[in-house]
Amino acid sequence: MRRPPGAHRQACHRPFRRQHPPQNPDNPQARVSGLAQLSLDKQFHGNLDATSQGEMLAAGDGTTSGACVALEKISGKLHGRSGSFVLLHRALMVDGMPQEWTVAVVPGSGTGELAGLGGAMTITVANGKHGYDLGYTLPGRRAA
Repeated sequence: MRRPPGAHRQACHRPFRRQHPPQNPDNPQARVSGLAQLSLDKQFHGNLDATSQGEMLAAGDGTTSGACVALEKISGKLHGRSGSFVLLHRALMVDGMPQEWTVAVVPGSGTGELAGLGGAMTITVANGKHGYDLGYTLPGRRAA
């Protein structure tokens, strides 16, 4: 990713809490296609002090194989700067393990003090707990 002039790379790493209802097809067309929709609801604490809501579309059984895409809007503070931004998720699952899992900040989605935000997030799952590593650039922000 190319950094905007004056942008510096930053990062934050923390666990987060998620609440996801079970995946269920939400309309007749989805039931026929085998696709499911899932609402996302997360809370982030630490350098990213925020909440998020989003929607995921998934195919496959969700435990051993499949694929998903999602859009998630995060609102709150990132290293003390207020605003919101949108993440785009894409993942494949093979034999119960996530593969090719990418999460990117949608260009131009930053608002308020997060306008111009760019970057990517890595999500980790260890012992049933979720965590994240957000690497980002923000115009006019020096790296820590």
